Amino acid sequence: MSDPTARQSGETTDPLLLEVIRNGLDTVADEMALILMRTAYSAIIRDSMDYSTAVCDAEGEIVGQGLTTPMHLGSFHDAMRHLIREYDGDIGDGDIFIGNDPYLASGQHLPDIYIIKPFFHRGRLEGWATTIAHHVDVGGLVPGSNSIGATEIYQEGLRLPFLKLREDGVDDPKIWRIVEANVRVPHLVLGDLRAQVAAAEAGVRGLDELYTRFGADRTRQALADLHDLAERMARHHIAAIPDGVYRFTDHIDGLGDHPEPIVLNVALTVSGDTIIADWEGTAAQVKGGINAPLSFTKSNVYAALRSVMPQEMPNCHGYTRPITVRAPEGTLVNCTLPAPCGARGITGYRIIDCIFGALAPALPDRVTADGAGGSTLPTFAGRLDGKPFVFSECIMGTWGASQDEDGQDGVPHMGSNQSNAPVEMIEAGYPLRIEYYGLVPDTGGVGRRRGGLALRRDYRVLTDDCFLGVRSDKRAFPPHGLFGGGEGTPSMNVVEDGNQRTVLPVLPTVPLTLRRGALFSHVMAGGGGFGNPLEREPERVLDDVLDGRLSREAALRDYAVALDCEGGIDREATRAARAARESVS
Repeated sequence: MSDPTARQSGETTDPLLLEVIRNGLDTVADEMALILMRTAYSAIIRDSMDYSTAVCDAEGEIVGQGLTTPMHLGSFHDAMRHLIREYDGDIGDGDIFIGNDPYLASGQHLPDIYIIKPFFHRGRLEGWATTIAHHVDVGGLVPGSNSIGATEIYQEGLRLPFLKLREDGVDDPKIWRIVEANVRVPHLVLGDLRAQVAAAEAGVRGLDELYTRFGADRTRQALADLHDLAERMARHHIAAIPDGVYRFTDHIDGLGDHPEPIVLNVALTVSGDTIIADWEGTAAQVKGGINAPLSFTKSNVYAALRSVMPQEMPNCHGYTRPITVRAPEGTLVNCTLPAPCGARGITGYRIIDCIFGALAPALPDRVTADGAGGSTLPTFAGRLDGKPFVFSECIMGTWGASQDEDGQDGVPHMGSNQSNAPVEMIEAGYPLRIEYYGLVPDTGGVGRRRGGLALRRDYRVLTDDCFLGVRSDKRAFPPHGLFGGGEGTPSMNVVEDGNQRTVLPVLPTVPLTLRRGALFSHVMAGGGGFGNPLEREPERVLDDVLDGRLSREAALRDYAVALDCEGGIDREATRAARAARESVS
């Protein structure tokens, strides 16, 4: 195969300069990400890092990405096309735009607010500094604005088409006042919006430094060449996948107390150097807040496919040119007005899981068994010292095993790249006490390579009348294994209040109110295993027992590894146990 990085006859940018500019663009986006994290007010941005930054060319196509959330980044293109089309001829050097609506601004869900600033160099529009951040509350039925039980988007909170938050360098106070009047914790939301503005301004400064240093014509050409390079590299690696149609079906457990499985179905067609991801057969949109707009579906398809390609590929929109996403209108993965989208994140995670499942037969060395299914999103809210509080976080958990490695645990889903809020920060800021935070033994799916362990977090409520909202999954359909690997253990949500123990649905549609002293315990699903568990080296099994990841009983039951009374491997008993197990199979 030809080298996809080789210089093409139409390119005019020196390869070394192209690499310098490419890294400069990513550095600008990373600086934006760090500024946003360090100046944000709320825990979900500052600690969980539920936000993203990018720089775009004049057409609104990404040319550099920040460090954070992959499932955000692929949606910037649709949002930028929406903004540019709406404001064509009315975009000024001193403008800043705000928007969040999935239908009016190609947004994702209402808590994710875009703050976008155009970049002008010597009077010409050359690019954009873009940010998106999950805000702790934007109004609506429930605190945190992630209502599972919403039946239409009008119930979910403040809807913003793209508006000018700042025009000709002057902020519009009316928009700030509208936001302030519609959210439960305005000091956090307004503070986070200002952090986004600061990040966007830093992005424009960084772009200006690049254009000033290398010249506008040369830099503009480099951006075009980066798109072309990314496209060639993507086509090169797609062409290495055997042609064919690769299918996979996955499920979301369902909504409320009597859940009915919600089906996601994908067919990946690889033909030469192109891929089509077709979601025909996926469930119709639902009257619950888990519907995904098409821009979000495309973003997750791009993220999944990007993850099986080399790291050195430029982080720009050109990579997506060989990829086509088809999703029937009115379905869970291409919802139409007025479908609610507040908890659409769980659908995004499942989209990525479907792509991995479909690719497993073709790329067994580059995908993992199923993981915990993405972040759990608990929200606690009430009043503290007479003032409202809202705390949301993204609890990250575990991966399934790969061909060569056990599943990682205590890590985010690859679509999110976020982090768990530190215990100390939660307890210092909110009437909550974390009474357990750790991994749960015997929860990883069995296999030649073991799935990652489930993560557990327990919250003690220290105030009266505390709202609890939960977005989770993977109980009725636990994480699957690959190539003979076993399932991970299912997730669990439990509230203990005095002597009463209540098991909650994975996606409760009715708001819950907890009393002072109640305990909410969440256990994520364990990761799926990879390969035949009888091929797992006994030494690895022993290490797991010594590390507290696996019990002695599970070592014998799941891996046919017997331990002696001194804690070592009983070689003869292990050989006999494995021989007996193999003869039965």
